[in-house]
Amino acid sequence: MQAEVNIGVLGHVDHGKTTLVKALTGKWTDRHSEELKRGISIRLGYADMSIYFCEHCNRYTINKKCEKCGNTTTFKRKVSFVDAPGHETLMATTIAGSSIIDGALFVIAADEPCPQPQTEEHFMVLNALKIKHVVVVQTKIDLVSPQRARESKKEIEAFLKNTAIAHAPIIPVVATHGINIHYLLEAIQREIPTPKRDETKPARMYISRSFDVNKPGTPIEKIKGGVLGGSLVCGVLRKGDVVELRPGIDTKKGIKPISFEVSGLRAEDEELDEARPGGLIAVGTTLDPALTKSDSLIGSVIGHKGTLPENANELTIEYEIIRKGQEALDFRIGEPVVLNVQTSTTVGIITKKEKSSFTAKLKRVVCVEKGSAVAISKRIGQRWRLTGWGRVI
Repeated sequence: MQAEVNIGVLGHVDHGKTTLVKALTGKWTDRHSEELKRGISIRLGYADMSIYFCEHCNRYTINKKCEKCGNTTTFKRKVSFVDAPGHETLMATTIAGSSIIDGALFVIAADEPCPQPQTEEHFMVLNALKIKHVVVVQTKIDLVSPQRARESKKEIEAFLKNTAIAHAPIIPVVATHGINIHYLLEAIQREIPTPKRDETKPARMYISRSFDVNKPGTPIEKIKGGVLGGSLVCGVLRKGDVVELRPGIDTKKGIKPISFEVSGLRAEDEELDEARPGGLIAVGTTLDPALTKSDSLIGSVIGHKGTLPENANELTIEYEIIRKGQEALDFRIGEPVVLNVQTSTTVGIITKKEKSSFTAKLKRVVCVEKGSAVAISKRIGQRWRLTGWGRVI
């Protein structure tokens, strides 16, 4: 069964996002060697969870049998979690994943004052991209005194006051021991509904991962095609469909779209005959796995031939500054900016500027929809900082 909603897990670095996902799904989303070595998320991590309900105990659980009374539970729905890196220098990865997020768990640890730097950064992503279905998760309450836990809750309430998510529930949990997980599941069911999807439109999938599943030394006759990971935003994708990928691959004549056959569809360990919007899926392809290895096709879009937008080497963006009190950070002609649109990240040089819009010449071609949300970063000191957001016009 395919998951029906994507839930982002956002918050400051080392506040317990990956541990929380492990408690909910049983899966550790930091799977890459560098992530395990450094103890932080670098790439987007994915894991699915099924939610069940015990009629006898009137509580939600992640188990087919209630851990409290032992009765068989009722399946409610399956959700996908997108575990985003919290570190400031990896914000682009977080923003790239936000285009496929329907709601969010906003993780804030009780053992540090709120807000921390990336707490603010991730909140700006939620606010700019208008993600309003949010549950705040107060983690690490087992590491502080009851008094500090209450102080932390007041800090969180003050931070969220007068914002679009001011009334989001705050659920204290101890992820390592599974404490209050049933309250968190109840809040997820109540606060993050499954959005309505349009399956009548042509299939459109944003690629947020790509990889080669073949182990070193695999015989040529047993090599499998490259795999693309992401989420359908509309339409239906079926095994055997011939689809197009844009912007495409670099050739001597420039970036060219490529076509391939969908050889398989999978939601975690489950094979699918067709994939629908919502949830994260893996698409087996007939592409050379050398093209898909090491996330090299992140930011691409796939859909049936003739239905995708044309590749663009410049974008006009209507924007607003989102760093309060820093209007001096407005954009200038000739300035480089980092643009995160759909799951694509590209650098542009501003060539035209109006009061609330600019046109940027791109260093990397993109395939994006008109009206797509864009996160805009500019260099402040020695760092790229999220400064504005807008829409492609």
